[in-house]
Amino acid sequence: MKTAGLAEDNGRDSEVELAVLAYLRRHPFAADTLEGITHWWLPQQRYLTAELRIEAVLVHLVDQGVLQLRRLPDGTAMYALDATRREGPLPN
Repeated sequence: MKTAGLAEDNGRDSEVELAVLAYLRRHPFAADTLEGITHWWLPQQRYLTAELRIEAVLVHLVDQGVLQLRRLPDGTAMYALDATRREGPLPN
């Protein structure tokens, strides 16, 4: 039973990742916090996904070099498309 849940979670993570990348294709200079991404970038998908799942996807994209992570003075994480990716294709 747990295996099915993991596969379902991975599918949701992929869906979130694709939605974030689609938004960045349309808005390559966009940058926002986890809360902003959850509430402004993804509302049309009507995600019921918890912020922790979205955060895991954002961390994965940072690890892959697709996104940059910058910390604001208060410690809040700000995510943006890596500058080297603005001109080229994004991963699918």
